[in-house]
Amino acid sequence: MTKFTDLKLDPKVLQAIAEAGYETPTPIQAGAIPHALEGKDVLGIAQTGTGKTASFTLPMITLLGRGRARARMPRSLVLAPTRELAAQVAENFDIYSKHTKLTKALLIGGVSFAEQDKLIDRGVDVLIATPGRLLDHFERGKLLLTGVQIMVVDEADRMLDMGFIPDIERIFQLTPFTRQTLFFSATMAPEIERITNTFLHAPAKIEVARQATTSETIEQRLLEITPARKDQSAKAKRELLRAVIEAEGEACTNAILFCNRKTEVDILAKSLKKYGFNAAPIHGDLDQSQRMKTLDGFRDGSLRFLVASDVAARGLDIPAVSHVFNFDVPSHAEDYVHRIGRTGRAGRKGVAVTIATPADKKYLDAIESLVKQSLPRVDAPEGFELSEAAQRAPRKDDGKSKGRGRGPRERDDRRSRPVKPHGEEASMTPVEATRSAASQPEPTQETQTPVTPEQKPERKPEPRQDRRDSRKGDRRRDDRDPPVVGMGDHVPDFLMRGLKSEDA
Repeated sequence: MTKFTDLKLDPKVLQAIAEAGYETPTPIQAGAIPHALEGKDVLGIAQTGTGKTASFTLPMITLLGRGRARARMPRSLVLAPTRELAAQVAENFDIYSKHTKLTKALLIGGVSFAEQDKLIDRGVDVLIATPGRLLDHFERGKLLLTGVQIMVVDEADRMLDMGFIPDIERIFQLTPFTRQTLFFSATMAPEIERITNTFLHAPAKIEVARQATTSETIEQRLLEITPARKDQSAKAKRELLRAVIEAEGEACTNAILFCNRKTEVDILAKSLKKYGFNAAPIHGDLDQSQRMKTLDGFRDGSLRFLVASDVAARGLDIPAVSHVFNFDVPSHAEDYVHRIGRTGRAGRKGVAVTIATPADKKYLDAIESLVKQSLPRVDAPEGFELSEAAQRAPRKDDGKSKGRGRGPRERDDRRSRPVKPHGEEASMTPVEATRSAASQPEPTQETQTPVTPEQKPERKPEPRQDRRDSRKGDRRRDDRDPPVVGMGDHVPDFLMRGLKSEDA
């Protein structure tokens, strides 16, 4: 059996490995480390939880043992898709390089640019970053990538899912052509294969497990529930989840619960806390300090249930996770592999429970097709029944407004209410009323009675605000004024004047 001492690593690295309690490398480590130490490009394909981080961290520390970093020009670059994974790589680097003088910088969002700039200005041997923050520093002129000797892309398939592939291609183009590239992924999508063919040079391909396979140490279960009402599916699933957790009892020491949407993460965490479960949410919209505080609490055992979006599905190295619950069936089949890979790590036993409704059938079919096996169906806990609240219809909006005014429906009806005419016009249709108005004789100078200036009533000008109010009042008088047909009784004088002929 291969041991770390057989891999030609730096003695200082071997000392750190021994102090960490490791003796035997995992298959991906035993396959990738020798090729990386020879300076070759490496394409590593392995399921999550197999030790891919150490596969590039250990040879990187050994290769960088000689040389010195220059300001703003890191000697190596590690790209990770999420802040949590980048922070975890930084922790691994600290563990294995503690007997060396190598320096590092962590560039992730949610942290001050100024602090990161100070580290870069001093010069670092290893730069660990998310693609977005790395490009931010580069565009601000604070970073040069022309000195990168080793470039690592971790969780490449997650990079693809998160839309980072254009950024990755741009970063590749900013680094030297002579760099060494270590490329790791759990699955091999066509887009990722295109990138490896473009930017890797005769890579050594290390595939220690069939693509998108699940670990044999994980007991998988599928709970299918048919809610009485489709609009009460989430409530029914929450009730079933609580019943399953209670049925597991002490066997469920801690668990990660996955939801597809950030809003559902918050709702589920709040519901669990309401019923006495020690739970907290983690997703991309939370502040970075809050995310790290939640993760630290889950690692040290002060938090039992971590309710997460897929931001936590990759790279979280928490060895002692007893259970994983898929509250929502993932819409991407590959995410199922990464989610349940959070349990059953380092040879431990784990349990993965997925809750599904009839609407999830196409997603389940895709998952079973990917993992090449049917998920074992199990029954709900004995005695479980949906509550009346999960079976009855939700409250409907009665249309009553909470304010003092009329409701929206009443206001709309009032606007559309037709104006009732008076007198003879009341019996006319709109078309007849228009024709009647058009048939009236036009006033002429002979028919008009002249009015002397003395007979004209004196009219005082209204204040502008009063005129505006009076117009508003006229518009509100729905039932008193007759409708205006055509131009009304008044015809402007200029319409009464004849047109001059060209001969005149």
